[in-house]
Amino acid sequence: MRKYFCFAVLLAFIACENQPIQIQKEDLTAIERPVLKFSSIVVLGSIQDAGSPQIGCEKDCCRKLFDHPDNSRRITSLGLVDVPNGKSYLFEASPDIALQLQMLHRFNSGSTDVLVDGIFLSHAHIGHYTGLMFLGKEAIDAKAISVFAMPRMRSFLEENGPWNQLVERENIHLKSIEANRSISLSDQLKVIPFLVPHRDEFSETVGYKIIGPNKSALFIPDIDKWEKWERDIVVEIEKVDYAFLDATFYSGEEIDNRDISQIPHPFIIESLERFEGLKEKKKVIFIHFNHTNPIIDSSSEEAIYVREQGYKIASLGDVFAL
Repeated sequence: MRKYFCFAVLLAFIACENQPIQIQKEDLTAIERPVLKFSSIVVLGSIQDAGSPQIGCEKDCCRKLFDHPDNSRRITSLGLVDVPNGKSYLFEASPDIALQLQMLHRFNSGSTDVLVDGIFLSHAHIGHYTGLMFLGKEAIDAKAISVFAMPRMRSFLEENGPWNQLVERENIHLKSIEANRSISLSDQLKVIPFLVPHRDEFSETVGYKIIGPNKSALFIPDIDKWEKWERDIVVEIEKVDYAFLDATFYSGEEIDNRDISQIPHPFIIESLERFEGLKEKKKVIFIHFNHTNPIIDSSSEEAIYVREQGYKIASLGDVFAL
């Protein structure tokens, strides 16, 4: 019992000092109420939509994981804990939502409900919204969970099954959002969506700016290429304290069985070159890793190199105080 108390105290101290910490996967079930002194962002997953191991993959990156799964490999999602008001929010409804909600609940000492006060969706690709299905009658049968969605994303959910059943049964309550228009969550927390270029087959794609009482963050899990965006990503990073950025592929070399032009993302090696002039590289937290991305392995040469350049690599349980 003592080690759990000490761990909670350590977590509170580090969050206070505004340094991210990683909860070891063996501690995820042991620590029921980690202490957060400030409203914070929690990394609930860092893997690309299809997970790791990925279906049908027989490469070295996945082969052993089918027999020996890594519990820390969860699909990309961020949690936001509003400490003064005892509320919590989810950014992305991933297929791992059950584990992610349970983990986020442990950080929200002000609530007895495992469900969140709202879910922000970025777009209609499988890793970013399909977790909504677990809010339906076959699972928890939730009551009017607020789901924040852009116009096309909202229409997609309203007009297509099984998602429209969630709307009709009032498992979810859709809330319309607009690009560049602020959403106030409290007097100290607000969220601003902004459009980014991506493969918009079913919906538009947005990133989010999350603004707290003292710190702010960017969350851009998916974008085609930085140069396709109307904004200068370096300028946008300089405006915030944390930037959770698309790092799906380390380079094009890791994809040898598909046309990489059909799944465009900024390669990490491209981002490193583009961000070279950044004064505070530690602001950048790479996230959304394809199963082939070598930096998933923290001991790989690529992961070591990225950290040596001053950047961070998102890991399950990292906490960033706002």
